[in-house]
This record gives sequence, C-alpha cells and structure tokens, in this order.
Amino acid sequence: MNDQKKTLSVDQTTLKNTYLYTGALAILALAAIVIFGLNVLLMIVVAYATGLAFEFLFAKLRKKPLDYGWMVTPLLVALLLPPTAPWWLVLYATGFGLVFGKLIFGGSGKYIFNPALVGALFAYISFAQYAVAISWPIPGSDLLAGATPLLSLNRGQDIGYSVVQLLLGQAPGTTGETFRLGIIILGLALLALKVFDWKVPAAYLGTVVIVNGLGILIDPTLFRDPFMNLLVGGLLFGAFLLAGDPTVAPKNSYAKLIYGVGLGLLTVMIRIFATWAEGVTFALIIMSAISPLIDSLFDKKTEEVAA
Repeated sequence: MNDQKKTLSVDQTTLKNTYLYTGALAILALAAIVIFGLNVLLMIVVAYATGLAFEFLFAKLRKKPLDYGWMVTPLLVALLLPPTAPWWLVLYATGFGLVFGKLIFGGSGKYIFNPALVGALFAYISFAQYAVAISWPIPGSDLLAGATPLLSLNRGQDIGYSVVQLLLGQAPGTTGETFRLGIIILGLALLALKVFDWKVPAAYLGTVVIVNGLGILIDPTLFRDPFMNLLVGGLLFGAFLLAGDPTVAPKNSYAKLIYGVGLGLLTVMIRIFATWAEGVTFALIIMSAISPLIDSLFDKKTEEVAA
C-alpha cells in the first residue's frame, strides 16, 4: 500500500514538473514570437502537429495512453532552431527527434538523449544551410546580421550589442536563446520549484566562467571574456532548461556536479577549437552518453562503504 502511494506521489510530481517546465518554455516561445514574428508561430504549430501525430500513433501501436510528455519536445525543437527555419525543417527535426530520441526507447522518462536535442542536431548536420542561418534577423528591424554575438566573440571581434540588448532579446540568435533575462528568471523559478536540481546548471555555468577566466591569464588571444561567454549563444538556455533534465542527468549529487563540470569544459573547448561556433548542443549530447557511467562510479563507492 505504501509503495503504491509512493508511486502515485512520484507520478503526480513528474506530471506537475512537466506542466511547470512546459509553461516556462511557452513563455519563452511567446517572447520569441513577439521578437521575431509570425514564422516562429508557424514553427511551433508545425512542431506540435508533427509531435502529436507521432505520439498518438505510438500510443495506438502500444495500446497505451498518450505520453504525458507530448507537450515538451515539439516546443523545445522550435526554440532550438533559427527563427527563420522553414516549416518542413521543423517537421523533419521534430519527427526525427521523437522517433530516434524518445519513442524507440519507450517514451518519457526512458530516453538516453534529450529528444529535442537529437532532432535539432539532425537538422544542424543534415540541413546546415537552413538550420544554421547564414543571415540572422536582427530583432526590431528588417535588417539581417552576418553573425550572431557568439560568432563575433569567438572571432575576437566586437559583439556589437550591449549587455541590456543581449538580456532583452535585441540581438540575433536561435529562437529560444535570445530573451536571456526571461531564461534566467524562469530558470531560477524552475530551480526554486525543484523541477530541476541546481547542481548541474551551477557547475555548468561556473565551469565556463572559471575556465575562460583562467584561460585569459594564460592566453588572452584564445580565451574570451568569461561574463560575455554566459550571455552569448545558447549557454543560458542549455544550462537552465536542458542540462538538468532528470531523465538524462545523473542521479547522484556528486555525479551531477561532475556532469556539469564536463558540460562546461566541453562547451568551452568546442567554442574555442571546433569549426562549429556553439558547443552547448554537442556538449549535452556527449555528456548524456556518459551520464550513467558517472552515476555508476558513485554507486560503486556507496556499495563499498555500505559493505
């Protein structure tokens, strides 16, 4: 009886957290529509239509209820792509991410990699000319920018935008990453509500700051301003809204800190040394692959102490 109550309590908590998380993403999506225009709305509609079709078909084949997490992945995919992404690219990314990142593993709570990241990465690699925009719309104008603030920072150039502009979504970037003040507020709210554990984003962001800070002392031509590194690209979005995914992140407290440190190190390395400008997506995929291994190291130590 107690086990039954415990299971019911866990399920209710998971469902509540899913609604809270989706609500936070919906606020960022609404902000993106205001900032970038109606194409973002079209992207979200296509993502949800595709997502619901696959989720419904999967539920029918398994003869089970619709997956409780159906509302999350489509919204995340839309937020991870450029605001100019064509509708067919959103369809491909959402479908691929759901099938190969989630459904074949059994649905919510069972996947190895965040399915939205799987879909976005598929789009980045397979349709780079559309998924990695060459010309980025500048919010509040009809002008296009040849580079995002992240690209400019990586090249050692002037970013061209103030801290206030970066926080308020007045600089070019992917659909979900630009309204950084909203990401910070919503991210902190999710941590306060215990939707995500604070250890992963704290270790992630802290590592990026420390590595860049120390790196500047060693080679200022290679490493960039630690504070500005936080405010460009999708780092804040990734740290607050993706890295703490309880399905993917380790369960042990110490393992979570190591996981976050690994994310930070990989992000800095990719940003500096790789041809790809942004390291967040790749860092999250790589660390997700070894997350169980990190957890197992601490499980063994716990067993040895208990013995």
